[in-house]
This record gives sequence, C-alpha cells and structure tokens, in this order.
Amino acid sequence: MTKAVISLRTGLEDTESVTVAFLVAVGAAESGRQTLMFLAKEAVRLMLPGVATATACRGCPPLEQLIERYRAAGGIYLVCPICVDAKGLMDAPLIEGATKGGTVQMWEWIGAEGATTFSY
Repeated sequence: MTKAVISLRTGLEDTESVTVAFLVAVGAAESGRQTLMFLAKEAVRLMLPGVATATACRGCPPLEQLIERYRAAGGIYLVCPICVDAKGLMDAPLIEGATKGGTVQMWEWIGAEGATTFSY
C-alpha cells in the first residue's frame, strides 16, 4: 500500500485547513497506510503540548480528538527544525509521536517506493 505524506504549513490562524489536513491524515492512517505529517511554518506550534485545542466549525471534530486518533493509528509527525528554531521554540517539548526532522528525513522515510502527498 502506498505511503501518505501530509504537509501542513498553517496553524490555528486557519483551523479549517488544519482540520482538513488532520482528517486526511487520520483517514490514511486508520486505513492502514504508513502516514507522515510534515509540519512547517506556523504548523510547528501545533506540536507543542496543549496548543492544538481548537474546533474549526460546528460539526467538525476537535483537533485534540483528531491528534489522538492519528497517534492511535500509528501516524507520525516530522516537525521542521528550521521553523521551530525561527520561532524560538528549540527547547520546547513536542507532543508524543512528534520528532524534529527536515526534508532529508522526509525523503528517507518515503524511500524508493514513493508516496501520495497532500499539502495544506
């Protein structure tokens, strides 16, 4: 089965885009695909404990619930270290399942088999 990579660069300033990205990631992970979310720009803040607490719209699942489902399904997060450093967050702890890593690590994870990608 093809791997899935979801690239997210927006944070709580656009909760609807964040929710859609997480819905796609959860769907991929829960369907048994190896799934990686690459977080850059403002999205790196979502990987700090207690930050991703919004609900985007009436009827939308809370981000906390989506993050838990993604973790439970085996999804992993790769958090751009350049973006983390640019925001002065290098010493901040990350949520469970999140590690700092850049595009080299993302390509290593994808490997020769390729991946289906989504970008938000």
